[in-house]
Amino acid sequence: MSTERDSETTFDEDSQPNDEVVPYSDDETEDELDDQGSAVEPEQNRVNREAEENREPFRKECTWQVKANDRKYHEQPHFMNTKFLCIKESKYANNAIKTYKYNAFTFIPMNLFEQFKRAANLYFLALLILQAVPQISTLAWYTTLVPLLVVLGVTAIKDLVDDVARHKMDKEINNRTCEVIKDGRFKVAKWKEIQVGDVIRLKKNDFVPADILLLSSSEPNSLCYVETAELDGETNLKFKMSLEITDQYLQREDTLATFDGFIECEEPNNRLDKFTGTLFWRNTSFPLDADKILLRGCVIRNTDFCHGLVIFAGADTKIMKNSGKTRFKRTKIDYLMNYMVYTIFVVLILLSAGLAIGHAYWEAQVGNSSWYLYDGEDDTPSYRGFLIFWGYIIVLNTMVPISLYVSVEVIRLGQSHFINWDLQMYYAEKDTPAKARTTTLNEQLGQIHYIFSDKTGTLTQNIMTFKKCCINGQIYGDHRDASQHNHNKIEQVDFSWNTYADGKLAFYDHYLIEQIQSGKEPEVRQFFFLLAVCHTVMVDRTDGQLNYQAASPDEGALVNAARNFGFAFLARTQNTITISELGTERTYNVLAILDFNSDRKRMSIIVRTPEGNIKLYCKGADTVIYERLHRMNPTKQETQDALDIFANETLRTLCLCYKEIEEKEFTEWNKKFMAASVASTNRDEALDKVYEEIEKDLILLGATAIEDKLQDGVPETISKLAKADIKIWVLTGDKKETAENIGFACELLTEDTTICYGEDINSLLHARMENQRNRGGVYAKFAPPVQESFFPPGGNRALIITGSWLNEILLEKKTKRNKILKLKFPRTEEERRMRTQSKRRLEAKKEQRQKNFVDLACECSAVICCRVTPKQKAMVVDLVKRYKKAITLAIGDGANDVNMIKTAHIGVGISGQEGMQAVMSSDYSFAQFRYLQRLLLVHGRWSYIRMCKFLRYFFYKNFAFTLVHFWYSFFNGYSAQDVSDKLSLRFPGLYIVGQRDLLFNYKRFFVSLLHGVLTSMILFFIPLGAYLQTVGQDGEAPSDYQSFAVTIASALVITVNFQIGLDTSYWTFVNAFSIFGSIALYFGIMFDFHSAGIHVLFPSAFQFTGTASNALRQPYIWLTIILTVAVGLLPVVAIRFLSMTIWPSESDKIQKHRKRLKAEEQWQRRQQVFRRGVSTRRSAYAFSHQRGYADLISSGRSIRKKRSPLDAIVADGTAEYRRTGDS
Repeated sequence: MSTERDSETTFDEDSQPNDEVVPYSDDETEDELDDQGSAVEPEQNRVNREAEENREPFRKECTWQVKANDRKYHEQPHFMNTKFLCIKESKYANNAIKTYKYNAFTFIPMNLFEQFKRAANLYFLALLILQAVPQISTLAWYTTLVPLLVVLGVTAIKDLVDDVARHKMDKEINNRTCEVIKDGRFKVAKWKEIQVGDVIRLKKNDFVPADILLLSSSEPNSLCYVETAELDGETNLKFKMSLEITDQYLQREDTLATFDGFIECEEPNNRLDKFTGTLFWRNTSFPLDADKILLRGCVIRNTDFCHGLVIFAGADTKIMKNSGKTRFKRTKIDYLMNYMVYTIFVVLILLSAGLAIGHAYWEAQVGNSSWYLYDGEDDTPSYRGFLIFWGYIIVLNTMVPISLYVSVEVIRLGQSHFINWDLQMYYAEKDTPAKARTTTLNEQLGQIHYIFSDKTGTLTQNIMTFKKCCINGQIYGDHRDASQHNHNKIEQVDFSWNTYADGKLAFYDHYLIEQIQSGKEPEVRQFFFLLAVCHTVMVDRTDGQLNYQAASPDEGALVNAARNFGFAFLARTQNTITISELGTERTYNVLAILDFNSDRKRMSIIVRTPEGNIKLYCKGADTVIYERLHRMNPTKQETQDALDIFANETLRTLCLCYKEIEEKEFTEWNKKFMAASVASTNRDEALDKVYEEIEKDLILLGATAIEDKLQDGVPETISKLAKADIKIWVLTGDKKETAENIGFACELLTEDTTICYGEDINSLLHARMENQRNRGGVYAKFAPPVQESFFPPGGNRALIITGSWLNEILLEKKTKRNKILKLKFPRTEEERRMRTQSKRRLEAKKEQRQKNFVDLACECSAVICCRVTPKQKAMVVDLVKRYKKAITLAIGDGANDVNMIKTAHIGVGISGQEGMQAVMSSDYSFAQFRYLQRLLLVHGRWSYIRMCKFLRYFFYKNFAFTLVHFWYSFFNGYSAQDVSDKLSLRFPGLYIVGQRDLLFNYKRFFVSLLHGVLTSMILFFIPLGAYLQTVGQDGEAPSDYQSFAVTIASALVITVNFQIGLDTSYWTFVNAFSIFGSIALYFGIMFDFHSAGIHVLFPSAFQFTGTASNALRQPYIWLTIILTVAVGLLPVVAIRFLSMTIWPSESDKIQKHRKRLKAEEQWQRRQQVFRRGVSTRRSAYAFSHQRGYADLISSGRSIRKKRSPLDAIVADGTAEYRRTGDS
């Protein structure tokens, strides 16, 4: 057994999942962990073992090669891939983006191919061919050709309009311009002309056109600040920095033109935060990582210009690799409709076959013995029955609705315009209307079961606001005046006394201002001084205004708060920091910056005051700060109570503390700090250990409370969607504490919620797998599946799981091989069979584990997945689709949400300040999350109801019309919206009918079919009985077939139009005109077809002149029509009256009391109750989950130096040519 186990791939059980890190790269595979070895025969065992012992560490080969300023290099034969037969193309994509489906040559063939995939269109093409055969044709061929061309044409025009819009969008992007080195000079070129290896120049506020290696910039040490909102939805700036060698030598245009560096790097992949490569230049190699790469979709900020080398272009860029596979989306009703059309095909064939058999029997018994029926053909009865079969296929062709699909498309188009025109989904602040970017999915909006939402930029505004604080045990931030008296209405604090205030902070506690200005409590001033000095924010002055660049919006909010309260951060150098303290500028020497990381959850700074004292200031998560406090901290309990209050208000908290350090203590510690800073191995671990020695015995100052501002109406929207039985899952790359805090803020989580984490879920799933394994056996397949709940009934539960735990639980964790000899070839056939079975068992185990996870997660009222990659977001959506067969909707705002948006049945993009990448891949877009409730509960529900009403009526109408021919064959020888939009939003439970498919399913279909059959019998047999023994006013019997046909057709048109009237909930001029106008139009056309004038023009086609006027002037025929219509409709009216009276639906009840319910009920936020002594505190510390700018500050690389302007560089190339030494 051990031998078999050793030869298998096993999951890495040595390390536990880390909640703080994003899992491994989406494109990585287990092969990256394996040593590279050639396949060898089993008998080479001893040689293999020796080779294994002497093997050098494997470095994955970098196969992507880029040569700077050399386009011909990338056109070499060995870089060409065979595309089709002998046609070859370069493996390096050009930079043009193509999202369109057709071009001028492929539109007609591809569109026709797609349309004839529909069963109905293919059927009518076959029918058209049959009608060309004279022996079986019962109708002229053009009666099928014209409707078919109309259907194909309307659909083709709609597809063409959609594709033209995609062409325009692609053209707009591809025709953007930037500067590219050509013929030794920078020249303006379009994005689509850029190729791999080109050197380009970008200016401030330019979009990055491709994935490029940063070579140099206008900033010190070639720093470049970028905004990545298009990629991840985050608006805080991130910095990139070039290699020192390229910063020194590649500033001038002429040196950039002669740059001939050679790069070997990884193949194109979808990991946004990973890059591995090497630059070979000047006989030296330089390692490259993600910090030196600017990705397509980023925007250059606060950098006058920068230069870069194109590494990946077009479809190879990481943003495009993240876009996922474009899926053709169809609604649930579409699939059901297709199956119903197949059902109608079967019914049509059975009816035609039955009638053909009946005709053959009638021909044998009656036709051959009746001389007056002889038609001059001596065919056998069976052959005549065969021809009649095809004839009835043609006559009854209206059973298969040729206009069904085009009618559905027209309805969907109208519903899309209703969404686009909805002013209640228009965001005036950004002039952004709601947009239905597809017209084929509207009714599916009324059937959503699960919503998967991003957090940053979707639920939140990604704007941090300083709301409250606790200083020396006293809470500040309530509405009160300078005398500590609380007021419900009070003006916000006036910061005009502070020349550095930015005027953006809304604060209402005047008592805190009084404390700062009076100086009665020195801890208050020291609190804000700490915020002004303990950070890694960069500062820049523009037109005399201070501009802060922070590694996270949290840190920026704290520094801005200190600035408004009178402690403004003004400037910094490598070793100093300058603060304005209530108008007095003071400069402090920075002795050390102890930067933040996800393990430490805190940062510290050690400064020397102008008086010579050494102090350490620290801020961090309460959980880590409280462990390091001095035992004598009098305000510890009061601050903890304040933290509980802040957490209960879903504010993000941070503790502040300090300590004074003796000169001797610092000198000794600094020696250890310097040694750890230059350690060649395990540098981070060594630094963390040294940091621990100094960060102890701290004095607590207080705590800050920051609000991660939700978008307007988010809690209300989530509450209403939950009442509609829609489950909401949040999928975010943010850290666990932040995601959990937002869960409470938007009321996905409450104080009564029992939260399950990754380790809890893992143990539950492990126990379930053991139970399932124990129940397995010989008779397991015959036993019915046992549906067990993971949790006891009752209670409100939520699941919070990180990406690392998600991989662990779903057996998606990166695997590794056992560190023993692995044989590439099995020894025997038995071993090969055992290995195959082992792989199958692993796959079966993985599938069962994933199904169990989905079942468990769906028992929870809320699920939050944090620290997940774009691929994991799409995987979670796919798992729910696969195992729950539920309709899903994904909503996001960044490129990291695109894969998820494309995977879900419905994709929604938030079109705001965070970029348009998600919008371009979405099916619907709007500016605010709150509009989602109206999109689903109003437009989705109405669209579903309208479509279901239409389909039920359509099938009823078709059967009622077509089956009249069926009954005739026995005698001829066988030859609404319901409630308003406000009530829809007020009663979300009305939405459930769409989730459960109650309005259109196979039961409803067969009810419509039966309704149509009964109506067709009434339409045929009542006029038949009236015509059997009837004499007109002139004494003649108008019992000819044409008069009979006029009577039935008139009754049919009136009946089906009145049926629409019964289905109409709200009468308007348009639908009244449509119904009564259709009846009037029918009579007008009928009289025209039976007029003498058309007979003169087309004598062979219109032979029955005067039939309509002769028949309809008889009163008893009108009585027959009225009787037929009444008998056909009265049962429908009676059944509906009884159902609304005795068995009313929820919609009927609300409609009945709509006047009383007209007053809109105002949604109110759930009241939070603070219970002292109950530990409700959640560590949602307001801090970035990435390392700050401490390394840049300490090294001095961020300090701005004087550099020639861009114009000088372009004009005469006289910019300073900086070198550290001659090479």
